[in-house]
Amino acid sequence: MYDRNALADLVRSKALKFGDFTLASGKKAKYYLDCRQITLDSHGAQLIGTGMLELLAPKMPDLVGGMAIGADPITAAILTLAGVEGKPLRGVMVRKEAKQHGTGKLVEGPFQVGESIAIVEDVVTTGGSSLLAIERCEEVGLKVQRVLAIIDRLEGGREAFAARGYELTTLFTIKDFGIAP
Repeated sequence: MYDRNALADLVRSKALKFGDFTLASGKKAKYYLDCRQITLDSHGAQLIGTGMLELLAPKMPDLVGGMAIGADPITAAILTLAGVEGKPLRGVMVRKEAKQHGTGKLVEGPFQVGESIAIVEDVVTTGGSSLLAIERCEEVGLKVQRVLAIIDRLEGGREAFAARGYELTTLFTIKDFGIAP
């Protein structure tokens, strides 16, 4: 069972920082969510994996994955817990750039054309990195079901996904931490 309160406490104590920041989207912000402080922590990974697996449960995809590096520990946590629960699920990693050696793939992992995938993300602001991951997954023939994130900053990402026909489901929004968008 997913312990939402424990994860919220971890976000508050380890990931939420106040100050002046520039986000990946280029936007300026008075707070920053460094979710790697949670996704790369054993307890945090367990909480996130459990929460996201519960979000996936009603319509389990064949695959989960997202843009490297942020999505990689989330994908690993979900896959590990799915394995513990005996649920068949595989993952992919979506690269920002193709490797210059080996197969040169942008999407790595054990997948077949036509399989379903849920894109995972730590924090959604404008949705840019997940939209790129969606594009790359679709280019290799995957069917994107939806997007899952730990936290939605409520700054247009949900609307950007909806405009392209994708649902965003999150464990939290920034409002859950007393911050107005």
